[in-house]
Amino acid sequence: MAISMTFSSALLCFFFSFLSLQTMSQPPQINHLFTFCNESNNFTRHSSYHSNRLSVLSTIRSYSLLGKITYGNATKGLSPDTAYAMYLCRGDIDKRTCSYCARTATLEITKSCTYQKEAFMFYEECMVRVSDYYFFGTLEESPNVTKYSLNNFSVTSSFGQTFSRKMDKLILRAPSTSLLPKPYFVVDIERVTEFGTSYILHSVVQCSSDLDPSNCTVCLRLAVQDILDCCSRSRGAQIFLPKCLVRYGTFSLPVNVPNLGVIKGNKIFERTLIAVMTASVLALVGL
Repeated sequence: MAISMTFSSALLCFFFSFLSLQTMSQPPQINHLFTFCNESNNFTRHSSYHSNRLSVLSTIRSYSLLGKITYGNATKGLSPDTAYAMYLCRGDIDKRTCSYCARTATLEITKSCTYQKEAFMFYEECMVRVSDYYFFGTLEESPNVTKYSLNNFSVTSSFGQTFSRKMDKLILRAPSTSLLPKPYFVVDIERVTEFGTSYILHSVVQCSSDLDPSNCTVCLRLAVQDILDCCSRSRGAQIFLPKCLVRYGTFSLPVNVPNLGVIKGNKIFERTLIAVMTASVLALVGL
């Protein structure tokens, strides 16, 4: 009997080890949002900039693998053929997902924007950017992408005010985290009860760590205003600007639930807005 139990335990351990290996062998799930290729500024194949771009994208791909969790940047080559690149991962994803997202984005950007000097690749989990001009430390509003739920709060709900107050608090906190391992990153979970309904509000604000605190604040306020302008009653949304992001989701609860426990929700994002600004053109596309 003892032998049988030992054998069964060994089989059980093997089974769970196999499941664990199977899970680890599967790539993390990432969700593409938007690709921007600046068609007004191109380069030729085998040029110095082409070589520098491949090199700088390879460098930030390596940075993400080395555990630079949320942000990395690099520069390659001499003027006028210098290439600059960066990646920004959401602070609430794990290292493996960040590395996979950054790697995927750096590879996809060379396929989708084959000969464009400036390009952005946005995913829900990360963004990658490459350019022929220096942009580190610079606040920019576009291109940006917003994805939001078509499931809305009622017109009588005060969610817009609740969201604004929450964002004001998180934006005030974000600059104070500039020296932490995940700089300019704040996540918050709160239970909200109003008008006989109760829900969980899960919020994330984050800036690229090359910004100074004042520009981080401005970037986040721009992002929040864009959400308020497009979808203030939506039950979930995410906006990615070149140097910051805001993300939130809501999950309904019975009013008399005594504690949060484990909250599981349906997929909240169902529509995407894309805003792109080049030298003199602003386009807004609803998908």
